Amino acid sequence: MSLYDETVPEFVRTLNALEAWIDEAHAYAEAREFSPDVLLTARLYPDQFDLTRNIQSACDAAKLTAKRICEVDAPKHEDGPSTWEKLRARIRETVAYLEGLDPAGFEGRDEVILSPAMLRGGRVVTKRFVRGFGLPNFYFHATTCYAILRANGVKLGKRAFIGSFPIMPPEDAPTE
Repeated sequence: MSLYDETVPEFVRTLNALEAWIDEAHAYAEAREFSPDVLLTARLYPDQFDLTRNIQSACDAAKLTAKRICEVDAPKHEDGPSTWEKLRARIRETVAYLEGLDPAGFEGRDEVILSPAMLRGGRVVTKRFVRGFGLPNFYFHATTCYAILRANGVKLGKRAFIGSFPIMPPEDAPTE
């Protein structure tokens, strides 16, 4: 499997699911007659990031992982307090960036040595970075968003987390 196939479609699928979770959060708040803005600062534990920061971090993890693989500039976004509209825009801009990447830019990049600042001078090959940090970091923040919303009562199930994925028809299905 190519690094493109391993990352970009998964990032896009999960970020689209994250935006759907926001829709569910708004519907939940509306049905219970409270402002959905309350959820922006919700967190699982006092020393963890709130929902806003986790959404921002999920977007950053996706775009920066892709950027490091194919060395293409990624959009820059402001962190800090935000609004639902700004968070939706950030998700959509990240998805658009990812969908605009050329899969050919990922080819032959598996063994490239990376030295991201977070490694403080350490180095790692791209495929190990992706599997050891890029994907786990992305899913950590996406899962935390999901967990914060669930912990606050938003009705999300496993299907909402997984989102959509391509399914082939049964082998015996008639073809047209």
